[in-house]
Amino acid sequence: MQEEIYVTAQGLEDMQKELEYLKMEKRPAVIEALKEARALGDLSENAEYDAARNEQAETESRIKTLEVMLEKAIVIENKSTDKVSIGSTVEIEYVEDGDTDTYHIVGSQEADPFANKISNESPIAKAIINLKVGEIGKVESPNGQYDVKILNIN
Repeated sequence: MQEEIYVTAQGLEDMQKELEYLKMEKRPAVIEALKEARALGDLSENAEYDAARNEQAETESRIKTLEVMLEKAIVIENKSTDKVSIGSTVEIEYVEDGDTDTYHIVGSQEADPFANKISNESPIAKAIINLKVGEIGKVESPNGQYDVKILNIN
């Protein structure tokens, strides 16, 4: 059974662009670096060759990972702003202290906490998925439970 990978339309586009870059630009550059390193002679003590081989392995691994992810990708189409779902942008209030945050709920492959993109598998997302504006969700965290209130859904 295949594991589904949830992505936004933007996330799918980003993966496709990265794959194209790796195949069309990075892979040829790595192959060229390998050729140049081989030309230096003795491969058993050739640091440039070892570095180029490692970069080749990393590049090929990332290409394979992206190809598998694209095969399993399910594009999230957020059609409703009634309930929180994957693809929603949600403004929440931390009930205990009144602080607010806005998060975009995305699939785990797109999560970027520094850009306020949280995975649908994160504790906050799990607590608020399917809630409506005004409802309160209990977040289970390693530091204990806390409540968040849904202020706005886009």
